Amino acid sequence: MKVILLQDVKKLGKAGEVKDVADGYGWNFLIPNGLAMEATQTKLKEMNEKKAKQERQDAKAKAAALDIKAMIEGKILVLKVKTGENDRLFGSVTTKEVADILQKDFAVTVDKKKIEWKNPIKALGKYSVTIKLYPKVQAQMILSVEAE
Repeated sequence: MKVILLQDVKKLGKAGEVKDVADGYGWNFLIPNGLAMEATQTKLKEMNEKKAKQERQDAKAKAAALDIKAMIEGKILVLKVKTGENDRLFGSVTTKEVADILQKDFAVTVDKKKIEWKNPIKALGKYSVTIKLYPKVQAQMILSVEAE
């Protein structure tokens, strides 16, 4: 019998896959436990439509991420901060501050968890910042930390 997996099943497959299984395994284990449903023509058609819709949404999201990347790639973000002796910062620069600058300067909303740099920024200077916009789409920017 053919079934559509609703959840990942160990040694069988991932959710959304269509698999051939023994009748007893399908009727007595997979379907009653909510792990799969019988693969009828109607359900297969619905699954294919959902998959196509998801692919279109992913393509739109990737296109939007590429547009944002083209807009901000290589740009310099300027962050004005209060400093103490020897141009040391009070604390360090946070990803939230960088996200706020992106929103203000470029009208781009980026989740602060998607902004990364190698070491904590605790002094004035220029730093390389990576912004993850979409899987496998990243933008590199320069963060210039300056005294107020």
